[in-house]
Amino acid sequence: MELWEAVLAGLFAGLVGTAAMTASQAVEIRFTGREPSTVPGQVGYSILRREPADQPRLARMNSIVHWTHGIGMGAVRGLLGFAGLGAVAGTAAHFALVWGGDVLLYMALGLAGPPWKWKGKDLATDLLHKGIYAVVTGLVFVLIT
Repeated sequence: MELWEAVLAGLFAGLVGTAAMTASQAVEIRFTGREPSTVPGQVGYSILRREPADQPRLARMNSIVHWTHGIGMGAVRGLLGFAGLGAVAGTAAHFALVWGGDVLLYMALGLAGPPWKWKGKDLATDLLHKGIYAVVTGLVFVLIT
């Protein structure tokens, strides 16, 4: 497989993984009654060094960052596959990079403290959905390459 093929396959796998994570979040929110996260939108506005003008704009930014990040991190899964990591090792490494990178970014932007200070329920929810993302992204990548 060529590098560009691995990246393209990863981007597609990231799209499917993001769709799966979005669906899992919708189901979980319906059962738990928690409010949807606005962290992706907060990340977007923090990177732009702006404040959201209103809730609809934050919701739009949330969606843009959520999908862009998920699809873009799929390229990382493609690079891990290109580097020779197999299905399980590639998926585990991808999960660690996605979840760990997100945690570091949230901390750097002042949006969250370290995960050992999070509420157990919040930590479990984040790990669950990012795990679903990584597994589905990895599965799709392996199936199409």
